[in-house]
Amino acid sequence: MNKVRVFLFVAFLIGALATASAALSGDYNYIAAKDLNDRLGVGSPMIIIDICPAQQFASGHVKGSIETNAYPVKTPAEKDRLAQQLPKLQASVDDIVVVCPGGAGGAKRTIDFYKANGVDGKRLLILEKGMNQWPYKTEKN
Repeated sequence: MNKVRVFLFVAFLIGALATASAALSGDYNYIAAKDLNDRLGVGSPMIIIDICPAQQFASGHVKGSIETNAYPVKTPAEKDRLAQQLPKLQASVDDIVVVCPGGAGGAKRTIDFYKANGVDGKRLLILEKGMNQWPYKTEKN
């Protein structure tokens, strides 16, 4: 009887931890740098929204990125820069990859903004580790 209780308790803990982990992740989808680079290499249709500051974008960005300079996506002006891309995003069915400096807070705020404005969250991806860890060739302005 004791073994059954221990088993049930452990099973409960595992379920609780899995639920907590999912809640903390906020249902964000990520794409690894290698996977994004592979998709670029084969011409996979997608929209790349780069929110990095202007100086970082100019020094190097993922090929085909749309410059928004919306980082850190906290002010109304920064959100307005994202809003300018809404017609293009809503008219497309392609995946949308959000690139920010570190792949964290700014990218999540961008995803939240686009979801709140009707963009399907299943299409929205965050570049893991952001532009700071992008090991592949970049374009420069």
